[in-house]
Amino acid sequence: MSATPNPARRLLATVLACEAIVIALAIPVAVTVLEVDGGTAGLVCGGLAVVCVLMAGLLRFPWAVPAGTVLQVLIIATGFMVPTMFFLGAVFGALWATGIWMGHKAGSSATR
Repeated sequence: MSATPNPARRLLATVLACEAIVIALAIPVAVTVLEVDGGTAGLVCGGLAVVCVLMAGLLRFPWAVPAGTVLQVLIIATGFMVPTMFFLGAVFGALWATGIWMGHKAGSSATR
């Protein structure tokens, strides 16, 4: 019998997948509008987008949620390259925190 999947894990994976799209879309904004070097924007934003997708698949491991939290901080830090990412990163960080909170809430209600 398989364990019931935690719906919070699905929410966290969805946050990471959507975040990967947003951070990838920051590349052309950084290059064309803000005149950031294309290699730098591609390496930073593209690398973070790939890490988001990989982390979404690795959420079954206990270390993935803390690693995802570090990833949220790194994505907020891309605001130094694309200032709008300060806001968007904070929004995704709030969604990430909500997913963690839901996970704890689901875990505590399952033990009652």
